[in-house]
Amino acid sequence: MSKKHSPISSKAPVMLHGADYNPEQWLKYPEILREDIRLMKLANCNVMSVGIFSWVSLEPEEGVFTFDWLDGVLDSFAENGIYAFLATPSGARPAWMSEKYPEVLRVERNRVHNLHGFRHNHCFTSPVYRKKTAILNAKLAERYSQHPAVIGWHISNEFGGECHCDLCQNAFRDWLKVKYKNSLDEVNHAWWATFWSHTYTSWSQIESPAPHGETQVHGLNLDWRRFVSERSIDFCQHEINTVRAYNPALPITTNMHMIDGIDYRELAKILDVVSWDAYPEWHYTEDGDDARLAAWTAMHYDLMRSFKKKPFLLMESTPSLTNWQSVSKLKRPGMHKLSSLQAVAHGSDSVQYFQWRKSRGSSEKFHGAVVDHSGHSETRVFKDVTEVGKTLAGMTEVVGTSTPVRTAIIFDWDNRWAIKDAQGIRNSGLRYEETVLQHYRALWELGIPVDMIGSGDDLSAYKLVIAPMLYLISEENGKRIEKYVEQGGTFLATYWSGVVNETDLCHLGGFPGPLRRTLGIWAEETEGLHSRDLNGVVMQASNALNLSGDYDAHEIAELIHLEGAETLGTYRSDFYAGRPALTVNRFGEGNAYHLATRVKDASFYVELYASITAKAGITRALDSDLPTGVTAQLRTDGESDYIFVQNFSGSPQTVKLDGADYTDLSSGTTAQVLNLEVNDLAMLKRKSLV
Repeated sequence: MSKKHSPISSKAPVMLHGADYNPEQWLKYPEILREDIRLMKLANCNVMSVGIFSWVSLEPEEGVFTFDWLDGVLDSFAENGIYAFLATPSGARPAWMSEKYPEVLRVERNRVHNLHGFRHNHCFTSPVYRKKTAILNAKLAERYSQHPAVIGWHISNEFGGECHCDLCQNAFRDWLKVKYKNSLDEVNHAWWATFWSHTYTSWSQIESPAPHGETQVHGLNLDWRRFVSERSIDFCQHEINTVRAYNPALPITTNMHMIDGIDYRELAKILDVVSWDAYPEWHYTEDGDDARLAAWTAMHYDLMRSFKKKPFLLMESTPSLTNWQSVSKLKRPGMHKLSSLQAVAHGSDSVQYFQWRKSRGSSEKFHGAVVDHSGHSETRVFKDVTEVGKTLAGMTEVVGTSTPVRTAIIFDWDNRWAIKDAQGIRNSGLRYEETVLQHYRALWELGIPVDMIGSGDDLSAYKLVIAPMLYLISEENGKRIEKYVEQGGTFLATYWSGVVNETDLCHLGGFPGPLRRTLGIWAEETEGLHSRDLNGVVMQASNALNLSGDYDAHEIAELIHLEGAETLGTYRSDFYAGRPALTVNRFGEGNAYHLATRVKDASFYVELYASITAKAGITRALDSDLPTGVTAQLRTDGESDYIFVQNFSGSPQTVKLDGADYTDLSSGTTAQVLNLEVNDLAMLKRKSLV
């Protein structure tokens, strides 16, 4: 059975390779525009994103439109076999609009109106801003939606930020009226507003959180974040509506960049294809642990792929360095190809860069680009990009392939927001994302594909579901997890789970709230540990996972009581030495594990998940022993499997394959032993085993 999705565009059913292109910056340099086309072809680039910040070049005065320069660019693309994602330019509006219509400018948390400048410095609620974007977007769509070079819409750029103007305050109150059925009593209860006499007696009293106002009502903070997310998504939908009808066949995307203010899982629902901007800080850490960063980056790629369970686009990455990281390191030899194809390994059907040519001035004049200020192809970066383009050109058969996944990690935006607002056990940092990464990295090291899902998503496709620090969970989603385990699923939760409900009110009756019956434990107390404090987990003899050893633990420790679960490992020291630290509850047809403390040793998680996945019947991408820092990722079309073996360890590594017939995708030769240099990878093909 085919497990292949349609390509992003039927016009270009290939791996897409290209960059953000800003020709409007070079209109006074026609020789450079001509040279760009030649260099794009030389670098094996077949797609560019254009128009992202071009508003003033398209509408230099209100109602005066100048499209001739964009006509020339797109016509030149079409003549030279280059495609375009055409952007709507709402990410940065022209100064004439700010001057004439000051309502479009954002108001910050301190209630001060911004001046014109920067980008995404506009109010998503403003009727004027919505009207102006609709006019320009419609003109772009009318003129270019049928253009032979255009293969998709790129809506705005990295949506983010929030506005606290009067328009947004009123919109927030209207949003609350819908959510809470026009009942202030329900709002007050959901937010526990009797705390510090914060009860609201009229809707007009409700204000968004402010540094000189309210910050301590967690339910308000959480609902404001939800509102900002929904308002941003609504603005994106507004833009989509202005262009969709002119050519419904054109796929629509917007590029995401892990901005904390938007629930990307919800944003993805209104898009045809998900796009991601990735800027890992390779070679940055003092210990040189690129493998940790590779796992972090891979986790975000899997998040993007998981939203729609199909290939996504790597819309931006840097071909060299950035200009905004604290230390901007050059990519070491091999890292550009390895890091670019890491995205493909995790489900991307493109590798695209910011930017094509370095800006001559302003804040991004030293940001990495394919073409440097030297303006020619005789650079290390240009040659690295050309090599990636050549490799991608030989990977057309991988386009549209899927990633077979039987393991999922729950990663909710509501939960992230609530955890970061929690005041209690460790105000120096609960480190939610780091906790998720600990669990993800172990699976990454084992070469086990992972989906990153929401607590409200369907769980039935997975043999193992992991919920690190699922602090916020509703009764309904707790019941869904209970049913999943009862019907044969395997579930693992950690400390600080099942603490609050969907409005950030503590579950009554004992933690972990709606997970208590599933996990078979009661968490009496949770302690934050100082950096000087060290405890540990000692595995019980003959435990059900056949694990042995004594592993250091730190930062958080939960004191639990067994309510049907059995102990697999106990605390090593302090007054709770010998008490359960790792448990399993055999519940219905399934198993539910609980880890009560943050284990410091990375080897613990690898051994834990090697055992749990083996018991659950979950297979790895490659049935071989992988050295630390080497991972294997899988894509398949149902007939052939494509295995990407990647070496992020910082040292040469040898991997002995598992005996299946493998062909090297680049050379066409057979392989059974891989000798991987530093920052090296192998791309293999075999008859499908999944």
